[in-house]
Amino acid sequence: MTTPRATTQAFFDPATGTVSYVVWDHATKRAAVIDPVLDYDFRSGHTDTVSADRLLAYVRAQALQVDWILETHAHADHLSGARHVQAQAGGRIAIGEHIRTVQATFRNLYNLERDFLPDGSQFDHLFQDGERFRIGEIEAQALRVPGHTPADMAYLVDGAVFVGDTLFMPDLGSARADFPGGDARQLYRSMRRLLALPPETVVYVCHDYPPATREPRWQSTVAQQRAHNIHVRDGIGEDEFVRMRTARDATLEVPTLILPSIQVNVRGGRLPPPDDNGVAYLRIPLNTLAGHRPRTPPG
Repeated sequence: MTTPRATTQAFFDPATGTVSYVVWDHATKRAAVIDPVLDYDFRSGHTDTVSADRLLAYVRAQALQVDWILETHAHADHLSGARHVQAQAGGRIAIGEHIRTVQATFRNLYNLERDFLPDGSQFDHLFQDGERFRIGEIEAQALRVPGHTPADMAYLVDGAVFVGDTLFMPDLGSARADFPGGDARQLYRSMRRLLALPPETVVYVCHDYPPATREPRWQSTVAQQRAHNIHVRDGIGEDEFVRMRTARDATLEVPTLILPSIQVNVRGGRLPPPDDNGVAYLRIPLNTLAGHRPRTPPG
């Protein structure tokens, strides 16, 4: 068995169910940060950096140099902490090139400022499907896995894959596919692409919404997912999955933070530009997204 060349440290945010990661190369101490969180209090409108600072404290304690801040997609459930991490530790903020599609959709929804261009320029790098890059001496690869959104990416690093919202833990199954640009058939094919990786590949998820019977978890393997994932284990076909996913999505509430989060996340984690009074404002479009739905656990 090959000795891992990288260490992965997870950081779970219970407020949003998000798991962020620091992945670093033993030989060079070069690192990537994946899906960092900017704390946001919906009631007061205040942001905070407690979650990102906990991650940064680990970076400093290990004397790491951050090369990459990798976003798996434009999240709808938390604000990105990428800009805070970059300001404190450096690194290039990167996402999949199809973020342009998501930006164009939400520029119209929010009626964003005229100089906001849906061209991906808000990020330092846009990955193409299959593109290879390095974290220190370790070669990594970006894999396009659309379906949850058009722009989802997974990152394959040293025998592990960081899947974003494409897969959940086996007992929770899969992410929803009813956001603008989402597609249940694409999601199924993306999941099966990931499950075609070697069975020993470690799978790190971006979210966990644990039932009362267990603690939060974020790590499995391809073999475990293929054997036990309730939505996409071996033997479940595409049509069966699409029927299930479509019916389930029809019962899900709109995520609490979708409207605040996406207008920040399509900007690469930047807050909206301040008005002439020096205050930044989040825009809440009225009567645009689907309305209230009965409460069902996410996923």
